Amino acid sequence: MPIEPTSVAEVAAGLRAAGYLPGESTALVAYLAAKLGKPVLVEGPAGVGKTELAKALSKYLGRELVRLQCYEGLDEAKALYEWNYRKQLLRIQAEAAGTGWEAVQDDIFGEEFLLARPLMTAIASPEPVVLLIDEIDKTDQEFEAMLLELLSDFQISIPELGRIDARTQPVVLLTSNNSRELTEALKRRCLYLWVDYPDAEHELEIVRLHTPELSETISRKLVEIVHEVRALDLKKPPSIAESIDWARALLLLGADDLDARIFRETMSVIVKHRTDLELVAARVGVRLEGAPDGALGSARRG
Repeated sequence: MPIEPTSVAEVAAGLRAAGYLPGESTALVAYLAAKLGKPVLVEGPAGVGKTELAKALSKYLGRELVRLQCYEGLDEAKALYEWNYRKQLLRIQAEAAGTGWEAVQDDIFGEEFLLARPLMTAIASPEPVVLLIDEIDKTDQEFEAMLLELLSDFQISIPELGRIDARTQPVVLLTSNNSRELTEALKRRCLYLWVDYPDAEHELEIVRLHTPELSETISRKLVEIVHEVRALDLKKPPSIAESIDWARALLLLGADDLDARIFRETMSVIVKHRTDLELVAARVGVRLEGAPDGALGSARRG
């Protein structure tokens, strides 16, 4: 049964129950999106939980998640709809010989010959959904322009059928890794949320939520190391999801400490490029080898 939130605090609690620990601004914008019916543009570095926010919001609101994964070259046919050409051809072939085009034209451009893609699926759904348009910055400005009608009025214009209005109003989240500047027209139609890497205490809370069996000492040391690794000039800094994966790996291995040996054996969980591995091993790994227990955090803070 879909939920209608009544307060920011309720949204925060709901997201937390769904396994997502929101910041104050995240809960506020999510609440406004649900109540005002405005799309939300969520920007930030890769791996900070933008996609996970949409998943958690879907779970909390009791709505199906409809996801459009964007990529370079994405077009209307893959995002909105396309005609089922094979079915149309069979319909034409089934007509009696000598039947003219005018007699079948209206028939083959009916809704039964339409293949709905994610955007149309979202507005055609009889039950309200959460629509995730993921990594919108990977598309071009022409695709953004196509989205404007949907984001403004929650409708789609199909030349052969006319205007199709949303049966229910979805909660819409667009995510961007900020790889290119989005158009002002798109931004004007959206609420805005910037999601950055969390501070150490917030990330520790996230790790503890997903791996409560891991000792707090190891969890805290893990978070301190992840933040130290992110401060390096890497091709790909570790994401929050990778922090959680690392915690789960340590738990699975039965690690009772996060020392230099364990770090060397498991750092590929959070570092995914060869040059990054060499840099992290030289900076963080060497430091761990020379640091006595408990010294890492104080050295980092100093």
